[in-house]
Amino acid sequence: MFESLPHHFRDHGLAADVTTLLQLRKAMERGLVHTLGDLYLVLKGLITRDPRDLGPFTIAFYDYFLSIEIKPNVSLKTSVQNSETFRDWLSKQEEWDEEIANIDVDEWVERFLDEVHTTTLDIKKILDGETLLKNDDANQQDLNPQDALVNPDELDEAVDYRDVSLEELRKRLEKILEQQKGLHSGGKHWVGSGGQSPFGFNGAALGGMRIGGGGGGKMARAVIGDPNYYPLDTKQTLKDDQIDVALTLLKGIEEETAEEILDIPETIRRGLKQGGIFLPYQREEISQKVQVLLLVDNGGMSMLPYVKIVTRLFSKMKTRFAHDLKTYYFHNTIYGGAYTDERRRKFESIDKISHLDKNYSVFVIGDADMAPYELGQGSLDDWEKLKTHFQRMVWLNPMQQKYWVMSDTVPMLKQIFPMYPLSADGIEKAVLEMNRKRRYSKI
Repeated sequence: MFESLPHHFRDHGLAADVTTLLQLRKAMERGLVHTLGDLYLVLKGLITRDPRDLGPFTIAFYDYFLSIEIKPNVSLKTSVQNSETFRDWLSKQEEWDEEIANIDVDEWVERFLDEVHTTTLDIKKILDGETLLKNDDANQQDLNPQDALVNPDELDEAVDYRDVSLEELRKRLEKILEQQKGLHSGGKHWVGSGGQSPFGFNGAALGGMRIGGGGGGKMARAVIGDPNYYPLDTKQTLKDDQIDVALTLLKGIEEETAEEILDIPETIRRGLKQGGIFLPYQREEISQKVQVLLLVDNGGMSMLPYVKIVTRLFSKMKTRFAHDLKTYYFHNTIYGGAYTDERRRKFESIDKISHLDKNYSVFVIGDADMAPYELGQGSLDDWEKLKTHFQRMVWLNPMQQKYWVMSDTVPMLKQIFPMYPLSADGIEKAVLEMNRKRRYSKI
């Protein structure tokens, strides 16, 4: 059964082999697969290793099991609607009336998807997570460990927390953990299993924080329909629907730092224990540190389509991951410095910029294409000065890579900086390059 499955999924760039088949067989023998929706969930757990795998996995799954081809940048609904599988399914529906075929097609597609992704949990209602959290006291006392146990098969409603920020959920989790005394199952508040709480596992919470265990609930549709995970061509120039994929890749520039901190309470405790001999006790505190410097070409018509998407990406990164972000602007190339405002009125000299912390990860965004006379020796010297000061500096270029060699100036700047396409794939390679330089700088 499914002998060709590993080969098919490998064709989509996914890790699948004979072990995948053996694990799938074990899951079926244990009664974990009753529906096509169950099969989707089990295979997703076996094959995907990264959020970027979910797009190719969805494409491969629909093609293999439903003969539905999902082409890049074509919505899931459109792909389903244009498929022979959907038309065959539609012809068998007793409610179908040709006279209303052009009115309610979207609704029929939704019904088809619901049927395809029916799992052993049959969620009939989605509750609003923001409203639920507003009406729930995060500081309530844990007076009833072991909430009423709930059989996961009996869950018929889920809670959608996707509009609640990750930071808000983290703060709430800290408060709840201060109060929680025991195990919980089946509730909407505590960290536990089998319920609709945003914290835990094997429950029915969209956009929550999984803690321990595995997934649960009828969540497959939410993942497939979510543009954050939708099938994307990662080599295409960055667009709105690739923002979250790029964001995941940018998180890779986080740097772990260790700092020695005087632990006063522990120093006193040990001193008293040693009869009044107080020796300073220091502990190592490890923190994640991200420093990003962004240099954006926002002057020419060729860059206008990309400036907004780039600033959105890095602004969203600032709200998603606590870090230091500085942004400068220039037109075509830098001349003695860059500007701190989008209108390019507030100038900052190259000397001042090059006195910033050398540990900044610097991204230059621009097409690097201009008249040769614009990229004079003075400008090249400025770029060299920045490159020498900052240990990690890369150039992201929105121009299609095949045209780089046709430019007079792109090859010149490419000799100074590692240059990558402004795409999800290019960002990943740029981050890997930065991390490689970080490792070498520590040797």
